[in-house]
Amino acid sequence: MSLAQSVLAVNNDLPIRTDRPVHSGKVRSVYWLTEADSRRLIEEKGYDVAPDAPLAIMVISDRISAFDCIWHGEGGLNGVPGKGAALNAISNHWFGLFRDKGLADSHIVDIPHPFVWIVQKARPVMIEAICRQYITGSMWRAYTKGEREFCGITLPEGLQKDQKLPELLMTPSTKGILKGIPGVPEADDVNITRANIADNFAAFGFRSADDIAQYEKLLKEGFGVISDALAELDQVFVDTKFEFGYVTDASGNEKLIYMDEVGTPDSSRIWDGPAYRDGKVIEKSKEGFRQLLLNHFPDPDILLNKERMPEREALARDNALPTEVLMDVSRTYLDIAEKVVGHKIELSENPKAEIIEILRDQYGLID
Repeated sequence: MSLAQSVLAVNNDLPIRTDRPVHSGKVRSVYWLTEADSRRLIEEKGYDVAPDAPLAIMVISDRISAFDCIWHGEGGLNGVPGKGAALNAISNHWFGLFRDKGLADSHIVDIPHPFVWIVQKARPVMIEAICRQYITGSMWRAYTKGEREFCGITLPEGLQKDQKLPELLMTPSTKGILKGIPGVPEADDVNITRANIADNFAAFGFRSADDIAQYEKLLKEGFGVISDALAELDQVFVDTKFEFGYVTDASGNEKLIYMDEVGTPDSSRIWDGPAYRDGKVIEKSKEGFRQLLLNHFPDPDILLNKERMPEREALARDNALPTEVLMDVSRTYLDIAEKVVGHKIELSENPKAEIIEILRDQYGLID
């Protein structure tokens, strides 16, 4: 099997039994199970969820997105070998560590295959919860232009690029377009303050005002758990994004949980520790790929300027990246994943066939 064939680029065409359209995102596709299959699996597998909880099969892909576009390589290489397995392995590890340390559960109820999660439907909190431990990226660019207030937090003068911040900062933004919230523009990914959240907690999806403190606690503690674990591996946890939601367990208790992925090279910046101490930044995350794209094309403003989105989409569609570029990303993802989980990530030559076999034989979800 060729390199291109071993990559799971298309993940929305599996014959999983569903009575709803498949939702295909940038990286993952979601298959909502029928009510009968959800109830059957909850009973058969003993999942700690409400008996009538809707379940879904979430299948990751090896696609790579950056600047809101999907990128591809030469020779029909439409993804990054090992990327999907690496992302899931990292998230699975951190979610397990969160549970072990008594933080909170996640939306995942089962892991049938390295590319697959079975998840329960959660009611999302409409916040992209971002934690920053170093000043870099967009925050640094704004700081150099004189901005000192971020999400209601005032930064001191005299900070240097890539410097560790005086304290861990929580800089939330909107998840999706929220309407009718005073002081919050009706646009996706808009920075908000704690006061915005506290004054309109229900509009952001919180059950009560008290849950804001719980969300902040889980945010800080989750960041700390990952940061400490990466420090033991001599890696620097720079910043990350968390998402939260509500689910109901088998006893009928509604609880706040972690959602989506956590601590991955897609949702975080991670730096190599020895290089950072030597004054260099070596990215161990997708940020390295983003920087490569900015240097690869002659007009980087196309990638940074949201008003040039049609040009950006054409750039991603019409330009096949060199194979070595995607293989370099593969090495980055697999290296950090193997460091985190402590063992080699075994890659399948035909993950789609494996997924179909497991979901058919062990879960009865394929006719």
